[in-house]
Amino acid sequence: MKYHNEEPLEIASPCIGNCCLNECDICLGCFRHIEEIKAWRESSNEEKKTILKHCQERKYEK
Repeated sequence: MKYHNEEPLEIASPCIGNCCLNECDICLGCFRHIEEIKAWRESSNEEKKTILKHCQERKYEK
């Protein structure tokens, strides 16, 4: 049984299969830094949430 405050087993990767790094090593598809991409599998859900927050910030930076 799953309770309302339980976290999912794993947060899915934001990868959309459009992998191309810019000059700052940020993926133009998912907006993760190369180090975040490499660390994704070993990251906790809390770390993944932080990475996703950074991705959203990068996406809307101009």
